[in-house]
Amino acid sequence: SYSFCTLLNINMSAKPEHADPAAKPAAKPAGKKGGDGKPKPKKGGGKIDIKSIPLPEFWEERIATFEKLYAIQCEEYAKKEKPITIKLLNGKEIPGVAFKTTPIDIAKTISNSMADKMFGAKVNDEMWDMSRPLEFDCTVDLIDWENAEGRKIFWHSSSHILGAAMEWKYGAKLSTGPPLKEGGFFYEAETKEPISENDYQAVDALIKDVTSKKYPFQRLVIKKEDALEMFKYNPFKHATLKDKVPEGGCCTVYRCGPLVDPCRGPHLPHTGRVKAMTVHKNSSSYWRNKDTNPVLQRIYGMSFPQDKMLTEWKEVMAAAAQNDHRRLGVQQNLWMFHEYSPGSCFWFPNGAKIYNKLTDWIRKEYRKRGFDEVISPNMYNKKLWETSGHWAKYSEDMFRIGGDAPTPEQAAAEKDTYALKPMNCPGHCLMYASTRHSYRELPIRYADFGVLHRNELAGALSGLTRVRRFCQDDAHIFCLPEQTTEEIEKGLSFIEHIYDILGFSFHLALSTRPAENIMLGTHEMWDRSEGYLAVALNKFCNIQPDMDDPMIAGEKFTFDGSEGHVRRLKMIMQKADKAGTPHGIRHVWELNPGDGAFYGPKIDIRIEDCMKRKHQLGTLQLDFNLPQRFDLSFDPPKSAEDAKKDESEKKEAKEEKKEGEKKVDDKIRPVMIHRAILGSLERCIAILTEHWKGKWPFWISPRQAIVVPVSEVHMEYAKKVKDQLYGEGYEVSVDTSDAQLGKKIRNGQMAQYNFILVVGENEVKTETVNVRLRQTDNKSGEMVSKSIPELLEQWKQLCDTKDPSI
Repeated sequence: SYSFCTLLNINMSAKPEHADPAAKPAAKPAGKKGGDGKPKPKKGGGKIDIKSIPLPEFWEERIATFEKLYAIQCEEYAKKEKPITIKLLNGKEIPGVAFKTTPIDIAKTISNSMADKMFGAKVNDEMWDMSRPLEFDCTVDLIDWENAEGRKIFWHSSSHILGAAMEWKYGAKLSTGPPLKEGGFFYEAETKEPISENDYQAVDALIKDVTSKKYPFQRLVIKKEDALEMFKYNPFKHATLKDKVPEGGCCTVYRCGPLVDPCRGPHLPHTGRVKAMTVHKNSSSYWRNKDTNPVLQRIYGMSFPQDKMLTEWKEVMAAAAQNDHRRLGVQQNLWMFHEYSPGSCFWFPNGAKIYNKLTDWIRKEYRKRGFDEVISPNMYNKKLWETSGHWAKYSEDMFRIGGDAPTPEQAAAEKDTYALKPMNCPGHCLMYASTRHSYRELPIRYADFGVLHRNELAGALSGLTRVRRFCQDDAHIFCLPEQTTEEIEKGLSFIEHIYDILGFSFHLALSTRPAENIMLGTHEMWDRSEGYLAVALNKFCNIQPDMDDPMIAGEKFTFDGSEGHVRRLKMIMQKADKAGTPHGIRHVWELNPGDGAFYGPKIDIRIEDCMKRKHQLGTLQLDFNLPQRFDLSFDPPKSAEDAKKDESEKKEAKEEKKEGEKKVDDKIRPVMIHRAILGSLERCIAILTEHWKGKWPFWISPRQAIVVPVSEVHMEYAKKVKDQLYGEGYEVSVDTSDAQLGKKIRNGQMAQYNFILVVGENEVKTETVNVRLRQTDNKSGEMVSKSIPELLEQWKQLCDTKDPSI
């Protein structure tokens, strides 16, 4: 049992011990990608003598301070012990002792194997360490790897293990070490020397030493002044504590072996729960992401509770490196970047063809769904952004214009500050507000492929996935409040249609209001907005209200996306699948608390590619704030009384109404929905490049066919075929080289042409082509003779159906 005091006894005087110098080094991680996108071999080979690495000077004093304060805390906890009642989700009640019984004790009442699988607990909706004593009557929900919060705890704890290794190896002064949404973690720190791939094996060996010792994670509540004293040697931790912890307040610090770190937690019971861990990448970063602050060294890591999971991850990473869009983009001559315009993509003709095919496709889908495309300015006066609220929240990420005019006359004329737009929504609000609208016109759906700019830090730029100049398939819907749920459902169906064609599965999450100091609007607005989205999600997913609770007999529940409800819903689905009866549930959505935009809650849609990697593309965001900030309205239906009024009387009454007394009833103010499906086209194309491994499906391919003449005498007919097909709107080339026929066919396949059309004497006489596909499966050697009309019919069908197989 890892009770709080037991943990103290296990490791009260533990000091970092040196591993056996003869021990084998940790397994080599997947190497950092080189310029060609391929993994580099692991560097720094040979055995690592951990004993030869000196211990940091600050360790001894820091551990002594922690142990002193921790002993006092344990004594205080012992005085507070009293009986409490602990309730499980299934309604079962277990007796416990306050400040003694821990979630891991509760798990052991179920089974020892259960205790070994759990990484954290939710106590009355608060995340809790498995080894932290419970303090009051409570409901406890145990969290494992299958739960997103469980993985977050696992990777956050792993970052502390990495932090210990970095302090040991470099004498590092640690800054921050968070878990990452996409999986894994990093820790950044100030080091005495730059970090390189040559260090990876040594860092892995130190990590292995920390995990093998099974150091418990010990939680200590500490006063601000004591924390500042404990971390006086570290300017980054000291500054964070000084800024974030209120005067006279407390914070928590965690110890795992040699590391003591300020942290909210929660964490694993001990470091030995991390069975497989490696570092795989390093970079530099600015402290707090400001380029005026010190440069820190950042190391990225990945960890799992099983060795085989790390092996599988390495295989995925190797495949991802092989299909890196940066590598394939250069190889296929699709795009380039240049230092004269960092973070802005130059699209070569073949890349532009992909880009335009995507936008043309979305435009056709818009026409089916009632969207009207608009074009809005790229640059606005900052007054627009002040009205929208973006200037206070987002101005540091904008490219500002003004103040650098070449002449005094121009400087006087351009005294206002302008900024390139990072999003379209405020401009669309101006367009809506320019005209009076009746309720009969709503919903109004504006779509915009305008160019956007965001001032990303230079160090954050990465191929097409993180750029400064980009476009989105952006749309904004202005609708009646009673139309909101239906419009959200339609948006989700639109997204599902697009992702099905692209071959993406997807996951839905409802992101709710952020912190009080970030969110705009009232709590009532947020409650209403979140309610609309939850109802729309349940309808789209076909999740019925008032379902039988599978955990508590006789009880009902209405699904709300919380972890407990997700578990209940999956139990219902599993039971139905096992019985062979349909449950009808199409998707399971999850709650993502606190991650909404500052102006409203949103539905985040994370797609999953062929390598099981998750990416953020689409979003649906509900907004009651911008319509109010821009004073948007519509004319509601006339009441019987209004219909009897004389028109001149109504006009006079309207003119006399004072500014500031406008009616703000939500029944005459539209709801605004922000919607994107592909999101950033640049990022989407990067993901598609890797998802399809550079083998573009015919309908979007920049190289749909190449005509290959058997010999020079057939070149004229080859060009005639090419012109005919190209004239029908297809991307067709001719191989004019003097290579042998087999070499020409192979070159066409390697260049990822979907069709290789071979023409010889017989084809000239019959006005046909011999068709060979790009695939290298058992059909790759087969040739089928087709007339040009037959080929065009096949191609039309491939484009109409968006068939991904060719």
